Amino acid sequence: MRHLLSSFRHNQLNHRHITPHIHFIFSANYKPQKPQPPPAPPSPPKPPKKPVTFTHHGESWEDPYSWMSQLNDKVAMRHMDVYMEQEEKYIEAVMSDTERLQSKLQSEMGSRLSNELSTPPLRWGPWLYYRRVEEGKQYPVLCRRLAQANEDFISNKSPSAGFDFTSGKRIEQKLLDYNEEAERFGGYAYEELSEVSPDHRYLAYTMYDKDNDCFKLSVRDLNFGYLCSKPQADRVSNIAWGKDGQALLYVVTDHCKRPYRIYCSMIGSEQDDVLLIEEPNENGYVNIRHTKDFQFLTVHIFSTTSSKIFLIDAADPLSGMIPVWECEAQVHCVVEHHQGYLYLFTDAAKNGQLVDHHYLLRSPVNCSLNKRKWENIFSDDSEFIIEDVDFGDKHLVLIMRDKRNFRLCPISLPLPSMKEEIKLTELSPQFLPLPKNVSQIKPGTNYDFYSSTMRFTISSPLMPDAVVDYDLSNGKWNIVQQQNLLHERTKVLYGTSSSASFIQSARNSGSNNEVNPENHSTWNDLSEFYACEVHNVMSYDGIIVPLTVVYSPKRKKQAENPGLLHGHGAYGEILDKRWRSELKSLLDRGWVIAYADVRGGGGGGKKWHHDGRRTKKINSIYDYISCAKFLIEREIVQDNKLAGWGYSAGGLLVASAINSCPSLLRAAVLEVPFLDPTNTLLNPILPLTPADYDEFGYPGDITDFQAIRKYSPYDNIQKDILYPAILVTSSFNTRFGVWEAAKYVARVRDCSIYDPKHPVLLNLTADIVEENRYLHCKESALETAFLIKMMES
Repeated sequence: MRHLLSSFRHNQLNHRHITPHIHFIFSANYKPQKPQPPPAPPSPPKPPKKPVTFTHHGESWEDPYSWMSQLNDKVAMRHMDVYMEQEEKYIEAVMSDTERLQSKLQSEMGSRLSNELSTPPLRWGPWLYYRRVEEGKQYPVLCRRLAQANEDFISNKSPSAGFDFTSGKRIEQKLLDYNEEAERFGGYAYEELSEVSPDHRYLAYTMYDKDNDCFKLSVRDLNFGYLCSKPQADRVSNIAWGKDGQALLYVVTDHCKRPYRIYCSMIGSEQDDVLLIEEPNENGYVNIRHTKDFQFLTVHIFSTTSSKIFLIDAADPLSGMIPVWECEAQVHCVVEHHQGYLYLFTDAAKNGQLVDHHYLLRSPVNCSLNKRKWENIFSDDSEFIIEDVDFGDKHLVLIMRDKRNFRLCPISLPLPSMKEEIKLTELSPQFLPLPKNVSQIKPGTNYDFYSSTMRFTISSPLMPDAVVDYDLSNGKWNIVQQQNLLHERTKVLYGTSSSASFIQSARNSGSNNEVNPENHSTWNDLSEFYACEVHNVMSYDGIIVPLTVVYSPKRKKQAENPGLLHGHGAYGEILDKRWRSELKSLLDRGWVIAYADVRGGGGGGKKWHHDGRRTKKINSIYDYISCAKFLIEREIVQDNKLAGWGYSAGGLLVASAINSCPSLLRAAVLEVPFLDPTNTLLNPILPLTPADYDEFGYPGDITDFQAIRKYSPYDNIQKDILYPAILVTSSFNTRFGVWEAAKYVARVRDCSIYDPKHPVLLNLTADIVEENRYLHCKESALETAFLIKMMES
């Protein structure tokens, strides 16, 4: 072959040398081909229109895609299947030129996944509990091992798989293999509730049954590994142990998924489970939990008009319920017990006056409702706001906020005798060490009531979540798990890890409540590579809205960076500003990541929440628009290179902002968004709670209804206007209501000006993305590639 090739080349050269004029003649007559036009962009699907007219409060409107939500109409669902297939092909065609980019992004994101596939061990009584993922398996395994023999336990890899080669004994006990549970439930394992009994004998848990669209309760004997014959119930929404693990109380929902019954099951008994309470009111809901010392069970019954709490003796759960608290509707109430006193953490009205923040009350256990008197523990402090509390036997820990800065403050128990409200400063509080830029603090499960150690998860925009154990008895603190992105590994410390005294740290750090980085380099902070700034943005009505901006200083150029603006603004929930490794791919490409803490969300008190809900929902939308304009006007983000991102209710926020100002954003990503509040609130297909109506409005109220009609994304799409590129993600899982996303996408295409450079895409998954981290990487890579493509087009 080599000989033939060399001969061919030789003949070619000789030919050129002998007859050069022939080559000239060919060149003179050669006509270059015209460049081929680029292929026509793919055409978006056009689902059929079947207009249906609705009338409410004298107002009529037409919905051309109402048929998509008719789940019981077989013909409609066949049309829906065809439409979904068309959408799948369309997004593949539009994004086909980003396949290499998606692959690269997915590789980047996958490389940042934690290599340590074990949760940090949780000590409770004599045991260390943890979950780990076995190689090649999709779902984790729940395990435990004796704490006494494993004081230096770091992770499931020491010793490997829980086997001590020195003694030749297996020291790890597998409690539940979720891969086996997936086989029970058709290849799918999604757990909602999981509670080990206080005697460590049983595990009660609920798994999602896709076929029946409900959560199924099971109880497993941990000593012998088998499933108990009872209780086995469907549609379970809540569980709580009583009688030191001999009784399990559980809440069952009706067919509309409203929690309305509480049963008590005696483990090992052949008797039928006892119905303790049934809430007949269609607007009434029930919930149950145990106090942290397992002495009592609290039953919370709430509706659109009232909220009541009852107490059950955990030692005798069939002895009846004692009323201990009653207040107005839609308030947060949690009851705890400590040495003969009930403690109530609530934001209910105080002395008939609405309050803006939570406060802590206490009352003796042995007291009737008529004679019960709740006394306020801490006097109102304009400097500190209590966001959350956690109880132990010897300490109470307050999660506090100083304006927008978080603090952790332990208080010794029992509290001194009270003749009047206590001033926090009189207790000489010591603040636990925290890193800079803390955006949220979440208490751990902290099951061991009698332990002096409490676990918290610390979140920051510039730091991977840190799981921290604070020993409140001796001033030691440990980071028990935190991913170290700089070394592409996960830091897991337990028992023998280097620790520091938080008391000394607090003194050294002064009023900033931060660890001195020179002395304590334990926080895997990324401030060396990324910057975080907080701006005060004035909204349309003069209200100041906090705007957090994260960027790479090395890649920051004035008025040249693309940006992504996150928003949520609902249910009084704090906006999730945690460090997310998938956003690193955007930051390293020069993107600015911003977070708008709009009204309706958390972090600003009850008034901040109420000023962004129901008839005032429009405030949160205008707040978001003001933050977007601020980023462009201050040249933090380049004009026409700002994108929006919203999840669930945040999707409603971003979509409504687009309707109000279509040219403001270049692109938007809406994940499982709430887009059709008019129809959903009037005719709910999926069950809604009083909190949902209290958040978005009651359609029966004409004022609320008119407000819903004004902010509804689906009902206010502008006609003949160019919309930004939009990627809407949803799931075939009916829990998310895929029809809302499908209706919205179809209507935006139908009403707005068509431009292939501004595509409106629908991405559907058959699974819950958050439950599969590899699928999460794949979907994040698609979203990121979409954003990059739209900015570069």
